[in-house]
Amino acid sequence: MLLELSIRNFAIIEDLHIRLGSGLTILSGETGAGKSIIINAVNLLLGGRASAALIRTGAENAELEALFEVPAKSAVAQAMGESGFDPAEGLMVRRVISSNDRHRNFINGRMATMQALGEMTAHLASISGQHAHQGLLREESHLTILDQFGDLLALRAQYKERYDQLLPLIRREAELRQRQARQGEHLELLRFQRQEIEAAKISPDEDQQLEKERLRLKNGESLFHTVQQAVEGLYSSDGAVFERLGQLAKELGKAGRLDDRLAARATELEDLTFRCEDISGHLRDYLHSIDLDPQQLEAVEARLDLLNKLKRKYGGSLERVLAFAKEVDQQLSEIENLDETIAQVRSELEISHRQACQLAGELSTLRGKAALALARQVEEELAALKMVGTRFAVQVLPVPAGEGGGYLTYKNRGLTETGMDRAVFMIAPNVGEAIKPLASIASGGELSRVVLALKAIQAGNEALETVVFDEVDAGIGGGTADVVGQKLAALARRHQILCITHLPQIAKYGDHHFRITKQVEKGRTQTTIVPLAGQARVEELARMLGGETITATTLKHAKEMLAKR
Repeated sequence: MLLELSIRNFAIIEDLHIRLGSGLTILSGETGAGKSIIINAVNLLLGGRASAALIRTGAENAELEALFEVPAKSAVAQAMGESGFDPAEGLMVRRVISSNDRHRNFINGRMATMQALGEMTAHLASISGQHAHQGLLREESHLTILDQFGDLLALRAQYKERYDQLLPLIRREAELRQRQARQGEHLELLRFQRQEIEAAKISPDEDQQLEKERLRLKNGESLFHTVQQAVEGLYSSDGAVFERLGQLAKELGKAGRLDDRLAARATELEDLTFRCEDISGHLRDYLHSIDLDPQQLEAVEARLDLLNKLKRKYGGSLERVLAFAKEVDQQLSEIENLDETIAQVRSELEISHRQACQLAGELSTLRGKAALALARQVEEELAALKMVGTRFAVQVLPVPAGEGGGYLTYKNRGLTETGMDRAVFMIAPNVGEAIKPLASIASGGELSRVVLALKAIQAGNEALETVVFDEVDAGIGGGTADVVGQKLAALARRHQILCITHLPQIAKYGDHHFRITKQVEKGRTQTTIVPLAGQARVEELARMLGGETITATTLKHAKEMLAKR
């Protein structure tokens, strides 16, 4: 049960606080005073989507807070216990809506995600407003209402789990069949690619080594001439460096016998002589290694051309070419085992399809039974709401099988994520009329009473403590409104009911009554809420009867209404 509601800087509400009780609570006021804003705030606290546009002009944040009493052993109490909360303390939900759209949620003072908020509040309250009327005109909502009534949501979720397993298997099987259809041509291409790469016998970094070799071969004569000159200058020619160093080493050695300080330098110079001889030997070996054969250059360039061709075809580098070869081997292996893979996928498909069909069949059978029971209860509720003789039916129709058929078909029906059925609410408000789809013939007043009838049935079946009605009086008045008020009062004996209404015939049945007003203060519009009792409540009913000008007659009528409720 909703005990307290606080709203700050939300739409045209600056600061509003309401304490609520059990039974039927009426919210009334002029159009535009902010009644629906309060319902929107409750919807957000139950996990609705927030937007910075909801923040009061000039404020940085909007804050919404609600305190719920949680019944022991309820689904909410169990969820709170599993999350480490004490249900005996109640459930405090707080939302802070920020101008930068970085909103925050709190459950009993602890930060919470939107998912956690939605799960925690899922069974706290139900709101029936304009969206409920519009939703009832959309046939896709009828199946959900039927499944809720028949307590089939768990079975429907179980079916959807199987259906979700079925879809990727269908896509996989189709992909494999397409690959099989073109595998002959593709297999030939893959084998050619593998043979081409294998025949090249590529070594890692081979292209880099060949580029260096090509550079040497193209400049062989220049290298030979340069190195030969170096050998002659160092060792072979008359007056070569080796010869002169040898002579100098001998002369310096003689001088070292005269002054031992020169002996070490003479030894170093002799080492240089030997070093020069070694260098000359290495250079002579290099001369022998220089290949001046033009055919060798042609062979290297041909090899480089082959490697560059493969790089262009298969990835831009030899590393990528080798990786591509591994991918080709893998694809060839898959194709060679394709028949086996398809058989395995089809086996999995058969199992998933059989399981999905079994659950879809169970759903369909139970929906047929639930449809009869729901129609009977709706007719009873509508009769109590002054629609005696109205015929109401829930048609459970097959989903047409798609053109593809196959694994998304069962007994010539199509399988969808909700099963193999669709539901359509049918109504004949007047005796003698043919029964037709609800969306095509229901008036505003009739639709309001159908919504109320369904809500009354759902409230009886659901473990909801609080039910909120907005626009329940759309299109009705007079005696019908009085009956609607009686129905709400009866519901309020089992649930906390909050009802926004413009009709005094409904408002008079409230156990609690609040008036919502709007006024301008200091150039700003503000909404306030005032609890009504005694004479104040009589005056509010009189206003609802006759407008802002309250007369003795309307006051007398209002008193009579409260006395006779």
